[in-house]
Amino acid sequence: MTEGHAIAGVPMRWVGPLRISGNVATTETHVPLATYESPLWPSVGRGAKVSMLAEQGIVATLVDERMTRSVLVEAVDAQTALTAARTIDTHLAELQEVVRTCSRFAELIGIRHEINANLLFIRFEFSTGDASGHNMATLASDVLLGHLLETIPGISYGSISGNYCTDKKATAVNGILGRGKNVVTELLVPQEVVAGVLHTTAAKIAQLNLRKNMLGTLLAGGIRSANAHFANMLLGFYLATGQDAANIVEGSQGVVMAEDRDGDLYFACTLPNLIVGTVGNGKGLDFVETNLTRLGCRAERDVGENARRLAVLAAATVLCGELSLLAAQTNPGELMRAHVQLERDHTTEKAGV
Repeated sequence: MTEGHAIAGVPMRWVGPLRISGNVATTETHVPLATYESPLWPSVGRGAKVSMLAEQGIVATLVDERMTRSVLVEAVDAQTALTAARTIDTHLAELQEVVRTCSRFAELIGIRHEINANLLFIRFEFSTGDASGHNMATLASDVLLGHLLETIPGISYGSISGNYCTDKKATAVNGILGRGKNVVTELLVPQEVVAGVLHTTAAKIAQLNLRKNMLGTLLAGGIRSANAHFANMLLGFYLATGQDAANIVEGSQGVVMAEDRDGDLYFACTLPNLIVGTVGNGKGLDFVETNLTRLGCRAERDVGENARRLAVLAAATVLCGELSLLAAQTNPGELMRAHVQLERDHTTEKAGV
């Protein structure tokens, strides 16, 4: 092994299967989770079991997809910044051609801007095929920035990244404008499954979601987020599939809906900032290649379809873990008993006792 290079081993298990349908994929599959939090495996597994007992399983709808990078330019004054912004808005087709000169897969699909004093923040939005698109978007933005500085008078270089993207930070702008894959997952759980597998009622879960996820997060000052632990499932899934794990910061900003429908439970998770890809950095490791293949994300498909499949599988995994945890938290002591028992069993197993 080359000096300074090593592999950090994180325990990984496949859980499931889970059932999924929707506008991207209809399948039943196990999913990999790499985590030190061993109770996560059976918790997600319980949610997956529920999905197999629902007629349509988890219905995953891909709503939107785009990767963003914002650049910063300095103008002579605010009026010059406004003139520059209006010029940019009217030259979208020209700027799209500029992007095509530097990338086979990046496509400029939108431009947003924000003016503060004499500073102009320009947020470029791209489709990026099967890549998550960080580097692709940055390269395209760098070329676009150079073009703008050459063709628009009164502006000068500020930064290749103006923090209006927003990358790996909890902000409102991503949820409003979108960054990555926007996926909604829905599950209708029959009353007998709620009682028999989740050991609770739809009314209790709906009430807890309102009080904990909605009101509790509001009081805590959460930013466009109302969930119990999206980050847990995302981190496990991201590590197992070669994603940039830091993107769970914006990825875990999402909202849970839970409704009691005459005893049946309607449960939905909206994840507007899922940043995943099936090509690019992190995908060259053998275990990642194996996992993506097993998930069906190495098939011959149109550009972008494998990444979309991966995104809806990630979102479905999040729903499974979220549902299971909220169900456990409706019952006094259940969560702690499960953690103590599972972590004790794991420790005993490792010790060979």
